[in-house]
Amino acid sequence: MATERTDQGQQHLIDGVKPITQRDRLQVLMDAPLLPKRPQRPCNIGLFDDDARNQFDLFIHGDKR
Repeated sequence: MATERTDQGQQHLIDGVKPITQRDRLQVLMDAPLLPKRPQRPCNIGLFDDDARNQFDLFIHGDKR
C-alpha cells in the first residue's frame, strides 16, 4: 500500500487515487471565474431597473376601493 508524508504524519493512499499536487491546486485557481477587484454598481437601467419595479403607483387607475 502506498503512503504519503504530510504535515499530519504518514498517510495511506487508496489504490487508484493519486495525491493532490501543487499543480492540481494551482489549476483549480486558474480555472475559477475572475472576481472584480472592487464591488460593482448595480445595472439599474432599462430592463434591469429593479428600483423602478418596486415603486408604488402615484395614481390608482380605475375605481378601486
